[in-house]
Amino acid sequence: MSLPNGQDPFLGVEVRFKNGRKQYYKNTENLTLSIGDIVATQAKSGHDVGMVTLTGELVRVQMKRKKVDIDDKENVLKIYRKASQKDIDIWSAARDKEEPMKVKARQFAIDLNLKMKISDIEFQGDGSKATYYYTAEERVDFRELIKVFAREFRTRIEMRQVGFRQEAARLGGIGSCGRELCCSTWLTDFRSVSTSAARYQQLSLNPLKLAGQCGKLKCCLNYELDSYLDALKAFPKKEKKLQTEKGTAVCQKTDIFKGLIWYAYEGEWMNWHVISTEQANEIIALNKKGEKVASLEEYAAEHIEDTKVEFENVVGQDSLTRFDNPKRNKRRKNNKNRNRNNKRRNRNTNNNAKKS
Repeated sequence: MSLPNGQDPFLGVEVRFKNGRKQYYKNTENLTLSIGDIVATQAKSGHDVGMVTLTGELVRVQMKRKKVDIDDKENVLKIYRKASQKDIDIWSAARDKEEPMKVKARQFAIDLNLKMKISDIEFQGDGSKATYYYTAEERVDFRELIKVFAREFRTRIEMRQVGFRQEAARLGGIGSCGRELCCSTWLTDFRSVSTSAARYQQLSLNPLKLAGQCGKLKCCLNYELDSYLDALKAFPKKEKKLQTEKGTAVCQKTDIFKGLIWYAYEGEWMNWHVISTEQANEIIALNKKGEKVASLEEYAAEHIEDTKVEFENVVGQDSLTRFDNPKRNKRRKNNKNRNRNNKRRNRNTNNNAKKS
């Protein structure tokens, strides 16, 4: 989009580094930048190399959303220039060292009996500094480890602790849904996830199914939680009992999408009666007035029927139940036919021999 006359372009630029790490910079040199350009950016010491991922007014929106001020000189550094071929060569050579260094660094941490996991190493663009990302459940004294790293790798060292969710976001991967992890693609803020989110959505509290790649509860449990909470406002509390002349009914099961509740009388736990949320709220309102209904059978809605989903063959493939019927073994059938023919042939031969 072209800017209105007399308006200067926004100087903020979003630059991406290794494993999705993004940072905002100020284009003080008024360079003509577009998405995909490799640029040399200011660092606390030396310079770094990254790729431009966003320019223009969209950067203003993102910085406002993340509460980043473009005039903050400590957090918003400058873009020096477009990266030259020399900058790219030094950057590529430094990136090639990261994997073998990570293997050695993990071994050094094991030798020193440190309860930490070095998950990733990121070199600065000019190769003057290496940042070690690690996870640990307790405080770790890694002063001796830094001495070993400096003596072995001959470079400046920075240790940075990250959480388990941030580690999964940096490393990436495929989730149980078959898609790339949300934290490594588009999710930027990590909200806390509690087991109550699974309870509200009536999910089985199975840690193996609810945990993500990071070992924590999946972030996607929060995506539809607000919709479930809005739907549950129409439902009475589960501990609320219905008073009828036939007996006291206790809630056994709810269906949030259909708006149905199953109740059973005390002492008759095997017989469940399904009613709608409106009918349950109506009975509760009568109970508050001191009135009782005759029984739940009168309130059980006859028009409520379980919806049966019928699957159709829409792509011209075989039936969905094609694997239910066992296939006959053709080899066994052929053997039976061959044995039957052999017996018949032997019988005819014996009969001919007797006649002769």
